[in-house]
Amino acid sequence: MQTIYYGGNILTMEEEHTIVESILIEDGRIKHKGSLQEVEKKVQMSQVEKVNLKGKTLMPSFIDPHGHISFVGPVSRMADLSGCENFEDVKRVLSQYIEQQGDEQGEVIIGFGYDHTILEEGQHPTKEVLNQVTEQPVFVFHASAHMGCANDALLQMAGVDSETEEVEGGTIGRMADSMEPNGYVEETSLSLIQPYLQKGMELDYLKLVEEGQDVYIQNGITTVQDGAATPQLVEVCKALAEQDRLVIDVVSYPLMDTNPNEIFKSSPLHAKQYHKRFKLGGYKMFLDGSPQGKTAWLTEPYEGEETYRGSAWYNDEQVKQFTKQAVQDNVQLLTHCNGDAAADQLLGSYKAALAETEQPEKEALRPVMIHCQTVRDDQLDEMNEIGMIPSMFIDHTYFWGDVHLRNLGEERGHRISPAKSAIERGLPVNFHQDAPVIKPDMLQTIWSAVNRKTRTGITIGAEQRTTIYEALQAVTIHAAYQYGEEEVKGSLKQGKLADLVILDKNPLQVDPMEIKDIQIEETIKEGRTLYRKKEL
Repeated sequence: MQTIYYGGNILTMEEEHTIVESILIEDGRIKHKGSLQEVEKKVQMSQVEKVNLKGKTLMPSFIDPHGHISFVGPVSRMADLSGCENFEDVKRVLSQYIEQQGDEQGEVIIGFGYDHTILEEGQHPTKEVLNQVTEQPVFVFHASAHMGCANDALLQMAGVDSETEEVEGGTIGRMADSMEPNGYVEETSLSLIQPYLQKGMELDYLKLVEEGQDVYIQNGITTVQDGAATPQLVEVCKALAEQDRLVIDVVSYPLMDTNPNEIFKSSPLHAKQYHKRFKLGGYKMFLDGSPQGKTAWLTEPYEGEETYRGSAWYNDEQVKQFTKQAVQDNVQLLTHCNGDAAADQLLGSYKAALAETEQPEKEALRPVMIHCQTVRDDQLDEMNEIGMIPSMFIDHTYFWGDVHLRNLGEERGHRISPAKSAIERGLPVNFHQDAPVIKPDMLQTIWSAVNRKTRTGITIGAEQRTTIYEALQAVTIHAAYQYGEEEVKGSLKQGKLADLVILDKNPLQVDPMEIKDIQIEETIKEGRTLYRKKEL
């Protein structure tokens, strides 16, 4: 099958402002590009489909360098709390959800997406709020997915009471002057509640991952990640692959504390290679929480605090063992680091692992620091020295920028997600949405990187703004580099896969403030259209 695209802006991402007139796709790959006349000479026109872009823009499809596809589907089945502005909204949305679900609701009612930093009360909706909704067990996830709240019924179901101890690295909220839980659980202490949340949904995980896949496709994304995968979720993705139900590429990173080496050994077809669109890419590790939740681990106290700096998830010796295992196993390590103290712990441990390990390929492992919210210049320099990739949650500038200014103060707050500093050092920075924390909307992400506007309209860290082209690189060729796939994805080059997206406008030619309004018209994976926007 041969297809010629012409009549629009064909953005190759090979060099800045490189736009060609026409491109030829053959057998799922890019065969030729250039002027329409040149491309037409390469084929027998009677056997070719010609697609007139009619002024639209065709470019490499987007690549998700960090997200959780296995969680995107389930979240779509939960009560959507993302638009709640106060506790009354939370109660109303949950009540409506219960009514709409009827007999289909599970034993536990689950909501997702509230954000205490934008609720009028400025607090989490703890059990005193949730107890007013229903006598059924209820749990609501914070938008970050790093914390949440349960009502009394769920606390009783989970056996969480005044004698329950916190999990190391986590928190159980307590009533004033009491050890009685108030329903709030944070970070690792979520593990006390999570086993009971499955009662909230009789989940067909295969179907739900397919639903998550559709969300990414509609956003022009054709390579996605299942970060922090459990052994069970790895098996789900393997089953989908064997049933030919994956239509985009999925890269999984099992958690370090789930014996990931055994997962790799038991999955030889998928270990560091695609088999039916599923690949095990490496290991995933968490070192701290989130700055908006004030659980990121910092070297200096949070603004307004005398000593509180957040906390570590693991001690130094544990982290050294984890990093050494990844290097010895010759696999890529993705590490969640929001605070600069967590970044120090990762860098020190990883450099020690490199020095202590006799692994001839260790310099080519491309370790990744995930989020990098408060990473310092000296840490970016260290990352450059060892080939560590910064994957930034750049949308923090919009969604939580105002909160960071309060929590971190002016100097640190304005410097969150220091993308320009990374680019100036030649680091192949990429951008992610950590979906389902926020929707996998790459145009919103590009907008955030270029404009760095907060919800209230403040320009946060103007000196860290990227150019539009740099932001496009971060979600195409640089994201491909993270996966070791820059030779087959991320730009429109002869021989590369025909993974394409068609946009209604050219991001390089619109007002920067209008980038987030650009529409996905079509998503193409290896020459096959997976999504086409319906005409109104």
